[in-house]
Amino acid sequence: MIGKPGEPISRISQAHADRVQVRGRDLTGELMGRLTFTEYFHLLLTGDEPTEEQRYFLDLLLVAIAEHGMMPTNVAARMTLSADPESLQGAVAAGILGCGPVILGTAEACARLLEQARGRDPGELAREIRANGGKLPGFGHPVHKPLDPRAERILELADARGVSGEHVALARAFRAAAAEAWGRPLTMNVSMPIAAVMLDLGFPASTVKAVPILARTASLLAHLAEEREQPIGFLMAGRAEEAIAYRPPGAP
Repeated sequence: MIGKPGEPISRISQAHADRVQVRGRDLTGELMGRLTFTEYFHLLLTGDEPTEEQRYFLDLLLVAIAEHGMMPTNVAARMTLSADPESLQGAVAAGILGCGPVILGTAEACARLLEQARGRDPGELAREIRANGGKLPGFGHPVHKPLDPRAERILELADARGVSGEHVALARAFRAAAAEAWGRPLTMNVSMPIAAVMLDLGFPASTVKAVPILARTASLLAHLAEEREQPIGFLMAGRAEEAIAYRPPGAP
């Protein structure tokens, strides 16, 4: 009997000789030609087809976070492809491996913070993080100051479409709490509203990081297509050599 205690199972997909089942649906008969990729991603990720608002905001968030210039993820991918031009998959992997808590990966930390803040005072939490020498997830940005336009647009559309709930309210409360705890305004970056809107739309916190990873994969593929036509990977490596001075051990 499938699903009995202790038996390892997967509820995602099964391939047969004449068909493929995905989340209990026939791939060719029920899904292909009906679902958009965004809707299909939601189905794969959660097991359910999205509501109209879930689909709309999943699309919005993927667009918001996909591309942001010559970020370390894109630089790593381009330089990897320059070193191994036949390894497109390796270059994509090199870029995705950089999606951690500093670059791109903070949305999940924001989701955890928002969950932790339910029933607590955001100001108290911010002061605790500050006192312990930590950084407040979702706040601060090296380029966008005083506002991250992507974050503001997400919040604007969440309000306009009536999906702003407890977590969007908490995100806004953390903006004020951050300014108080750090003694100056901190930019709310795009990761915080991504997490807040996804939680308000019913996504589990464990799925939040999937959005920036999927989005950035699309961007990496664009950068790598350009890299094959207009190579700059070795140029970036050369500029790094020029920028970093070498001093032997014992030298001043």
